[in-house]
Amino acid sequence: MQHGPAVRRRKLGEELRALRDRSGLTSGEAARIVGWHQSKISRIETGRSGVKPEDVRLLLDAYGGVGDQQRALLEALSASAAGPADPGRGGREWWHDYRGLLPQEYRDFISLEAGARAARTVELSVVPGLLQTAAYARAVTRAALGGLPEPKVDALVDVRLARQAVLWSDPPLELSAVLDEAVLRRQIGGPGVMAEQLRHLVDVARLPHVQLQVLPFSVGGHLGLTGPFVIFSFPNIADLDVVVLDHLTSSLYLERKEDLEAYSAAFRTIQAHALPPQDSSELISEIADGA
Repeated sequence: MQHGPAVRRRKLGEELRALRDRSGLTSGEAARIVGWHQSKISRIETGRSGVKPEDVRLLLDAYGGVGDQQRALLEALSASAAGPADPGRGGREWWHDYRGLLPQEYRDFISLEAGARAARTVELSVVPGLLQTAAYARAVTRAALGGLPEPKVDALVDVRLARQAVLWSDPPLELSAVLDEAVLRRQIGGPGVMAEQLRHLVDVARLPHVQLQVLPFSVGGHLGLTGPFVIFSFPNIADLDVVVLDHLTSSLYLERKEDLEAYSAAFRTIQAHALPPQDSSELISEIADGA
């Protein structure tokens, strides 16, 4: 179990080593081509050292045969792999404009979300951030961070809404979400805010790349009661999936094969007990009408 940057540094190093091996270059030869010492290549490939996006571009140019999509993801991966000691890296990503406001864990999460091909999530208490309305996001932020000055609340809501761009990008993030019925019935922000939020869920659920299901109270106990989680999957890079578990003061990232298999199986089981998408939308609409 590791924190996000360490996981991604190791994954990035593995991928860069695989590409170097495929190119037929030794680490020494690669170092000479890009003008580095061999030890720098070794530190990058073993995940002991981060690497700037511009350095990744140098390596990929040296190795050749890397497609545009894979190149873009590797560069984004390097931008997001900097830990707290490297706050300046990846500054070209929009969320780094909020470095003074967002904790490192949240920026790590956003970077994963921005680079992912698909996300699978189970939520027990609140609507997932990617599906929140502005009013609902504001109410959640005020409840979770009581006493926060209004300008900071505004900025955090802006971040929440900016994250949602991944649902409209080309290609968009493929989102599969299972919400406990409690999410729909918890009155966050009052009846008007909840009614708007629930109708927004119905609208977004019509997108072809969004699958939204509700786990009704009638199911009783279920695997999801152990806590919410998100599974991110990435294009073109083997074995890069990550499970994210949120805690009160931090996030944990699980990337071992056994963990991924366990959480993927849990998600499939929870999905199987949830209402089908159409029935879920109908239930959400019913609750919205009575909100």
